[in-house]
Amino acid sequence: MTRRRQAVTIKHVAADAGVSLQTVSRVINKEPNVRPEMMARVQASIQKLGYVPSIAAQRMGGSRSYLILALNDRERTIADWRNRQGTDWVDQMLLGGMLKCAEHGYRLIVELVDTHSDHIERELLAAIAALQPDGVILTPPHSGNPIIIRLLDAQGIRFARIGSLHEGPGFTLIMDDERAARLATEHLLALGHRRIGFIAGPAEYELSGWRVTGWRAAMAAAGVADEDLLATGDFSHASGRAAAIGLLALPDPPTAIIASNDQMTLATLDLMRERGLSVPGDLSLISFDDTPIARLAHPPLTAVMQPIADVASRAVELIIGDYAGEPMPAMPVVVPAGLQLRQSTATPAGR
Repeated sequence: MTRRRQAVTIKHVAADAGVSLQTVSRVINKEPNVRPEMMARVQASIQKLGYVPSIAAQRMGGSRSYLILALNDRERTIADWRNRQGTDWVDQMLLGGMLKCAEHGYRLIVELVDTHSDHIERELLAAIAALQPDGVILTPPHSGNPIIIRLLDAQGIRFARIGSLHEGPGFTLIMDDERAARLATEHLLALGHRRIGFIAGPAEYELSGWRVTGWRAAMAAAGVADEDLLATGDFSHASGRAAAIGLLALPDPPTAIIASNDQMTLATLDLMRERGLSVPGDLSLISFDDTPIARLAHPPLTAVMQPIADVASRAVELIIGDYAGEPMPAMPVVVPAGLQLRQSTATPAGR
């Protein structure tokens, strides 16, 4: 039977280099108070032995855990998983956050928390006690939850808030949803559409309001009325369908619809098919998020591309940079979204 190779530990490195465990830890953590010759000796032993630093070894140098905790909405995330609809937001957040953490010797851990729970403080305090994170990333709607914000601030934990301009501490990052909605609306206006419906997300997400503001601003700039063209969903397929039914039942129905996520856009697309109508022949569609299902739909959906990976990466940078004493940029940090044109938008019929 093959013998399992013994793992190389920080103790092996310290013995090989002839230094203390604390000295090895300081070298691993790139602390400035290590003499160059000592650093070279430890690094030579690390390379010779093939040692991979562990979080436990990093923690020996001080009180830091080298863990960053990302909090995502439990109810919506689990619902999408159970429906096998995927959670591209989580995937992209992990992509950007984990890669950036790895660059700095950190680890990213995701926790699902129900922002509406009566026990949210107890849940968060338990997670913080167990993990002792150096920083926390809050995604919507947690990023605007005053209970969570106050709790993290009271614990002295650095945290970044994505998609929120709610008053309070923490680093704030946005994807300029207002501008993105304006770009989408302007694209449809340039094609000749004047009846442009908008399916907004739930009010608990600050970005829902920003997107409505961007849509209204573009409509107003073009001198186009929007009084009866706003509907609201909750990001689910069912709510998108209900909103689309309402818009298409108007005496003067829209020739184009912008929906605030891919699920609500797909619901609108399905509804059109059921009625024997075509996209974009009878209705142009634009979505938000640009998950894989938007690109694989028939027709492929024109969509606002949310730079989730980039904004998660930037959030990690802000937390780690603050530990290092780096100067912080003006808040909010803006990582702008873009518009990807595909086959779901066209000139309205009769133009």
